[in-house]
Amino acid sequence: MSFELSPEHEEFRRSVREFAEAEIAPHADRWDKEHHFPVDVVRKMGDLGLFGLTAPEEYGGSAGMDDSAGDFTGLCLAIEEIGRVDQSMGITLEAAVGLGINPILTYGSEEQRKTWLPDLVAGRTLAGFGLTEPGAGSDAGATRTRAEAADGEWVVNGSKQFITNSGSSITSLVTVTARTGTRDNGKAELSTIIIPSGTPGFIVEPAYNKMGWHASDTHPLTFHDVRVPEANLLGERGRGYAQFLATLDDGRVAIAALAVGCIQACLDMSVRYAGERTTFGVPIGSKQGLAFQIADLEVMLQASRVLTYRAAALKDAGRPMREFKQAAAVAKLYATESAVTATRIATQVFGGYGFVEESPVARFYRDAKVLEIGEGTSEVQRMLIARGLGLPVE
Repeated sequence: MSFELSPEHEEFRRSVREFAEAEIAPHADRWDKEHHFPVDVVRKMGDLGLFGLTAPEEYGGSAGMDDSAGDFTGLCLAIEEIGRVDQSMGITLEAAVGLGINPILTYGSEEQRKTWLPDLVAGRTLAGFGLTEPGAGSDAGATRTRAEAADGEWVVNGSKQFITNSGSSITSLVTVTARTGTRDNGKAELSTIIIPSGTPGFIVEPAYNKMGWHASDTHPLTFHDVRVPEANLLGERGRGYAQFLATLDDGRVAIAALAVGCIQACLDMSVRYAGERTTFGVPIGSKQGLAFQIADLEVMLQASRVLTYRAAALKDAGRPMREFKQAAAVAKLYATESAVTATRIATQVFGGYGFVEESPVARFYRDAKVLEIGEGTSEVQRMLIARGLGLPVE
């Protein structure tokens, strides 16, 4: 299988890079300092078609169109290029498509798709994906949020945490996993319910004061006797667990693409600074100790990029889920851990300047750590990879 990008993908990459450098890069530091979520830029991203890359034309997307970069690989390219200048806006795009649009596109009824997708695909609205809870993260089977059927409605009670794009001024809905019963084997039956923003009893709690991703919208959520129609069930009842596992497989590759953008930024900044900064009358890049570290960044970048776009190519080619699942876990694990290392190296290259907030290196350093945690921790990825090798790991 060839992983060389098509001319359409290369042209698309250039257009996204130009947009990111013109519309995002000049403001990223200010947004970070002010913890500002730039709705106007999100809408411009929608105008560029970035939210519709995996959605078909009938819902306003570009997937499957001739001479288009509208596929999963195109989405990863967009996330990488946005993430190269601002990880917060990169995760906004990743979560909006991977966790907001794709579950409705994949599992929603035609009525649900027609109701929600046009605005989501256009970037006029955003959607969140409510999976994680205070006591249920990697162990999603421990979900305590409940949805009970009563008089043609679902009555939802519970809470979620760390939910991206869940409380912005343009958030239109959150899909939540909830217990809807108990199986014969005694385990929880999990289903997914669409809860529109503004529904009585749906409380968006104050935003987190996060270490990084300051310009990303992230909130805990509370549901107190929230009532929505039974028709808001997303997909088949009792299939919520399988649905979110498949959703996270796609998301892992997209997070890997965000990590690639982070590594690229670290490499670019380090090469530039090492050529400009002088000590003892020569550029610091002439010192082997530093030059070799920057060379390691290039190795990490190339390896992460190949792993990421190989996984994306498997997805676009419709290869067997088992093959894609393994490739997604490998890409996510390697690229995200490399990104964290890359920010440490870049900070070392910048020395004292890397330790002050005026340097973008500091922002990337703070933003990188969560890449090893979100959409499956590094430990979960190693577990999945080991299982894929046939090991009976628990």
